[in-house]
Parts: sequence; C-alpha cells; structure tokens
Amino acid sequence: LEVHAQLLTESKMYCGCSARYASAPPNTLVCPVCMGMPGVLPVINQKAVEYTIMTGLALNCTIPESSRFDPKNHPYPDLPKGYQISQYETPLCQNGSMAIEVNGESRRVGITRVHLEEDTAKLTHRTDQLSGSYSLIDMNRAGVPLMEIVGEPDLRSAEEARQYLVKLRTILQYLRVCTGSMEEGAFRCDANISVRPAGSTTLGKKVEVKNMNSFRAVYRAMEYEAQRQIKALEAGEEIHQETRGWLDGQGITLSQRSKEYAHDYRYFPEPDLPPLHLSRDFVDGIRRCLPELPDARRERFMADYGLSAYDAWLLTGSVEIADFFESGTREYPNAKALANWITGELFRLLNTTGQQLSEARVTPERLVEMLRLIDQGAINQNTAKVAFEEMFTSGKQASEIVAERGLSQISDQEALRSVIQQVVDANPQALADYRAGKKQAIGFLTGQVMRATRGKANPGMVNQLLAEYLAERGAGG
Repeated sequence: LEVHAQLLTESKMYCGCSARYASAPPNTLVCPVCMGMPGVLPVINQKAVEYTIMTGLALNCTIPESSRFDPKNHPYPDLPKGYQISQYETPLCQNGSMAIEVNGESRRVGITRVHLEEDTAKLTHRTDQLSGSYSLIDMNRAGVPLMEIVGEPDLRSAEEARQYLVKLRTILQYLRVCTGSMEEGAFRCDANISVRPAGSTTLGKKVEVKNMNSFRAVYRAMEYEAQRQIKALEAGEEIHQETRGWLDGQGITLSQRSKEYAHDYRYFPEPDLPPLHLSRDFVDGIRRCLPELPDARRERFMADYGLSAYDAWLLTGSVEIADFFESGTREYPNAKALANWITGELFRLLNTTGQQLSEARVTPERLVEMLRLIDQGAINQNTAKVAFEEMFTSGKQASEIVAERGLSQISDQEALRSVIQQVVDANPQALADYRAGKKQAIGFLTGQVMRATRGKANPGMVNQLLAEYLAERGAGG
C-alpha cells in the first residue's frame, strides 16, 4: 500500500500560506510559490520534517543522517509548475515495520520508506449543456505537506490490508500529526495488487488501484481486483502494469492509464532546497517527544485497570476514546463499569448518529456523575440509559435530566409491594405457572412490575419483594 497522509501543520510545505484549506473559498490560500510562478524560491517547513521523522520512529524506521528532496515531473494541471517536490533516493525514514493482528494472530509487515512531499490542487470535473465538459481547479490544497508511507509487499489478503490501514491511521492520530479523515482526503491510499500461483516465490505483475475513500472500499476493491487478475490468468490473458480506478457504486475497477515506472517520473536534483543534515541529537529530541502508542497503551490498560484484551483493544482503537476513558478513571474507581458504558451505550449512539466523539456533547465528568447516581441507587440501569441518551444530545447533567423527567428510582418498599400485588392479581396464569414449578414465570412478573413503574423500580428490591410476596401467596414455599 502507498498511504498519503496530510500533516497537521499551520502552513504549507514550501511557503507560508495556511494549510487549513478545508473550509476556505477556492483559490484564496495561494501565493506565487504554491502557484508555481517563475523565479520563486521554496522554503522547507521544519514542523513537517519533524512530524515525518516522528512517524518514522513510531514505525521502527531508520533515520539517515542526511536526506534531500528530489522533484519529479508531474504533467497535470493540479500542480502548475509541472513537477512535484518529493523525495526519492534519500527519504527521511526507511526500513521500518509495523505489527498487525488478523484473526487473533499478530505478525510484522515491512515499511519501505516514509518520505515528504507536497499535495496537489483539487480538480473538479463538470459537464453542462452550455459549456460541455470542463474542469475547475482550486489551488488551496496545492503545497500542503503530504507524507507518503510505502509498505513492503507483505500483505496477503484484503483483510490484512484493511487492518494495516486501521492500525496505521490510529498511530498517526496518536502522534497527532494527521486527522486520519478518509472522507476529507487527509488519509488516503493506493493499493498495488498482484497475484501468483500458490507456492511461487516470484511476485506477479502489479496493478495499482486508486479512488478508494474508506476502509470498506479498500477491502472491496482489493477483493475484486485479485479475483479479476486470477480469472484473467486462468483464461490465458496477460496482466499489464497499469493504474485502475475503483468504481464503488458498481463494485469494479476500471483501467485509467498505464502505470509509470520510477524512471518515468524523471526525478532531478532540487536546486533550491539544500540537503537536510539530521544530527543524532535532533532525532533523539524528536524520539523523546513520542507519545504512548496504541500497543503500549493497550497493555497498560490491561495491567492498570484489569480490563480484558478485547475491552482494552476497543478503548485504544481511537486516541479520543482512550483519552475519554482515562479522564473518567481519574474521578471514578470502577474502570470496568466505565469501560462498559463507553463500549456499549456511547459506541451505540456514535454509530447510530454517525458522529465523532468530539461532536457528541457528553463528557467524561458527566458520565461519571451518572455512574455515581446508579451506585447511590438514585437511578437504575434502564433509566440511566434514557438519561445517557439525552446527555449525549443535549449536554445536560444526568441529575438535571433525572429531575426534569422524573426518572428517580423507586426504592420505597410499600409502594413497590402495592405494584407487585396489582401485577400478580392481574396475571393469575403466571401465578399458577409459578405454583406449578415453572420458575421462569417470576421473570415475566418482574418484567411486568418494571413495565408498570416505567422502568424506574429498583430491580434488586423488586426481585426480593416479589419472592416474598409469592411465598406469602403460597407459591414456591
């Protein structure tokens, strides 16, 4: 896989224009440098270099003592100067690896290189009756720092490729060097796919697949392309090295152009950017700034909080979720209960609404307050779910919601005894079943009591009082 990740710098790679282009009007974040005007001089963005080295260290790469930029010819209108300032012979990071897990088994896959380049402008293709087909260009994205992470051909299935991408994006988010948003194009990949007969050691001719904007699209595209190549070879056809686009709606890849080889780019020395000399002190300083990475955090969650491997994996899959959980544990000692609410109700609401955690209005402090209300017996699990859902959308405190909606748990024994008597009298068949030894009847009666109290009864107290009342009625001794 060739993964491109936009770096979270304030300015572009070789000029001072803002790199935060997402919501800017077209062609407003531009200058003579990123527009490729004659006679301009680029300047290297130091923060982008530091972020790239940080990524390389997290991926167990070797950081060479010197690196340089090598422009490559780019004959497309999205870079008007006609070339892209990239790296070729001496990238910032090389020879790394990353562990992935598939079907419960862990193995390492190689990272060839991590290098730094500039993103292209955005082209929008349109067709109308008046003008026919035409393209619009927005230069705001041109020159944004772009990190390319090139993997070794070690992935053996579409599922391995998906897990590789998920893990890599998580690492970049933990480093806080990239948003990881595939929808916005901040994290995107091209897949180079080849097939070979079982037992063969010679790699087949590769086909590059582009235009995949989700993990699901990557998985489907790789599955389709592998089968397409297998069928072609079995039919006696030849596989050509080419670039194909993924058409998500149709579930197929379509040929776009022949695939370039490295020499087709005609790399040339960059006359305006000096080579970078990376001292060991400089690299070690970046190494000391590395945050705790996902694998280490997962192990710590298991050791410090007694979580299962599965719960720890769920909580550390997103740096936002992991931070949310740890913030809650500083105020609430029952880490398992906190984890259950995050991986249960919080995940359910995030999936249902399609929101990111940053968009939800629930906070760790408000979740903790709600858990304390449960511990105090003020609300039960059922009413807590009602309160939590409103907390998620409104941002109100649980105590406020409970008071407004009358969700307080009923723990008054006399009140519950009255409800139990009414429920048993209204369900003579359930009473007869229980007397006949059908113990599941008590579960039905418990449910009816909870229903009659609109879920607000104390479940433990209901079970105790119901058992006592049935005994008094001569049921079950």
